[in-house]
Amino acid sequence: VQLQASGGGLVQAGGSLRLSCAASGLTFSSYGMGWFRQAPGKEREFVAAISWSGSRTSYGDSVKGRFTISRDNAKKTAYLQMNSLKPEDTAVYRCAATVSLISSTWYSYKYWGQGTLVTVSS
Repeated sequence: VQLQASGGGLVQAGGSLRLSCAASGLTFSSYGMGWFRQAPGKEREFVAAISWSGSRTSYGDSVKGRFTISRDNAKKTAYLQMNSLKPEDTAVYRCAATVSLISSTWYSYKYWGQGTLVTVSS
């Protein structure tokens, strides 16, 4: 199983980025997908999750109203659209897959991708 995250980079505060997570080696439509982030010196933080079909989503309080998670099961890819970015959004973002319908807890996730770094300058 591979989860390949991409789309990170440097952006100014108020800007936008879209992260992608391309999956292979698993039946993508049978897994809930999530995004987590970790900033230097901080604990891992739940960002967003989406159910198998995409009909249900969940967001961390700090990103509600600014970030949108989506998925394309035909392309086996999950996305995280990040708008109105703030310096405090700076972190390594990782995507993950869970057999649960949808979950905000990191230990529910079985497969993890490598991180993609998002840096938001003020």
